[in-house]
Amino acid sequence: MGGAYVFDPGAVTALAPFGDRRQNLSMNSFPPILCIGSVLWDVIGRSASHMRQGSDVPGRITRLPGGVAMNIAMTLARFGMTPTLLTAIGRDAEGDELVLACQRLGMNTDHIYRSEDLPTDRYMAVEGANGLIAAIADAHSLEAADAKILTPLEHGPLGTAAAPYDGLIALDGNLKLPLLNDIALSPAFARADLRVAPASPGKAERLSPFLTHARATLYVNLEEAGLLCQCEFSTASDAAKGLLDRGALRALVTDGGNPAAEGSADGIINLPPPEVLVTRVTGAGDTFMAAHIAAEAAGDDREAALNRALKAAATYVSGETPL
Repeated sequence: MGGAYVFDPGAVTALAPFGDRRQNLSMNSFPPILCIGSVLWDVIGRSASHMRQGSDVPGRITRLPGGVAMNIAMTLARFGMTPTLLTAIGRDAEGDELVLACQRLGMNTDHIYRSEDLPTDRYMAVEGANGLIAAIADAHSLEAADAKILTPLEHGPLGTAAAPYDGLIALDGNLKLPLLNDIALSPAFARADLRVAPASPGKAERLSPFLTHARATLYVNLEEAGLLCQCEFSTASDAAKGLLDRGALRALVTDGGNPAAEGSADGIINLPPPEVLVTRVTGAGDTFMAAHIAAEAAGDDREAALNRALKAAATYVSGETPL
């Protein structure tokens, strides 16, 4: 397995929402999980100033491993899980560095598609005190690799159409719509517990194949829920109901500092997030999703899992979560 992961209780405790009881869990206490989607370099410029179009302000610029699948995997690893990455990474110097970073962070990189002729993808964002100002996601190599990233899941060793993978899968919307359509119908995914998130509001409609999927849980924010349902919602609870009415098996909807909702056939529950000073926003939704998956994998009930996910996301946006 690429990159052995030594469970570090301190790293889990730093994320706060799981508390001391996670310190006694080894990574073998959790089920395996695949993270499918974008793994790239995040280049983020952050400033403490309010910004607008044309602003030129002092701040900090960082380069970190990122992408929706990567952000989810990093949080899962901090909670003691061992995520396996299915993605495309170039065989360039940036790609070699990125794969090494994934291994050091506790991820299985054995099944990554490494392309000889595609560069490693990148994401660039600018954040001010008033939130995300602008971002550009260059995931062209992931899109060009297309179904090649799924080969280990469809033709072994992770699974086949005849013997489908039956564990957790975190899937992000950076894949092209035709491929997402194929995944929704593929027998190789027929037994998986699918957890699906859009890469951004601009790609939210790519999740439409999973609106009526029998095994998919959707993780979206209020805007993304509206785009999927082609209407506007005023609250996360309304959005969760709207998604359920459209045929969703289960939906989790966040709304910034307002109450979040989790809806399923068992009803809709709402919880407010902790009040914190927001210092960063890129990756917050991915952290929420991963923390919720980890909480449920550890046996938490609906309300406890939602509460822990909200606490993890709040800790993250406050800047307290270790990178």
